[in-house]
Amino acid sequence: MQTRNTFSWIKEEITRSISVSLMIYIITGASISNAYPIFAQQGYENPREATGRIVCANCHLANKPVDIEVPQAVLPDTVFEAVVRIPYDMQLKQVLANGKKGALNVGAVLILPEGFELAPPDRISPEMKEKIGNLSFQSYRPNKKNILVIGPVPGQKYSEITFPILSPDPASNKDVHFLKYPIYVGGNRGRGQIYPNGNK
Repeated sequence: MQTRNTFSWIKEEITRSISVSLMIYIITGASISNAYPIFAQQGYENPREATGRIVCANCHLANKPVDIEVPQAVLPDTVFEAVVRIPYDMQLKQVLANGKKGALNVGAVLILPEGFELAPPDRISPEMKEKIGNLSFQSYRPNKKNILVIGPVPGQKYSEITFPILSPDPASNKDVHFLKYPIYVGGNRGRGQIYPNGNK
């Protein structure tokens, strides 16, 4: 009888420790980076609303300026850089996942004309790779290669983000025509205000 109580007690303690460890991991291991531009991707099929407004405008930082610098003209099938600047007061802090205050994160969405896409790594020059640093870009959706998303990244290091862009080649794609195209950009500093489920 004594050994049965001992085994039962040990089993309860092991279960309790696993539960507590799992709760601690969930609470402290949830990183801010797991919740940032994915929110827009979960809530919106396209980052541009029917009004033309970028969904980043739903954030509390929507009235802040974002600058973009691109070449005036590009040749077919060439890699060029689109530089997005997200200026903000470097003294501002945000609450981090661990509850402490830290530097703001930044992120951006870049909407390019159809046919333009993220340059493959083997086409990016060493100089451009140096400007890009350790940034990892992704398409907004697998079927929308012309819409690129980055973030969250440390704002103090990446308030200027260089996107490597590959221009389309009309020789291989007859649907591509070089005209004057609009480019749309949205940027975020810190945490967003509106979540996919509508909570603030």
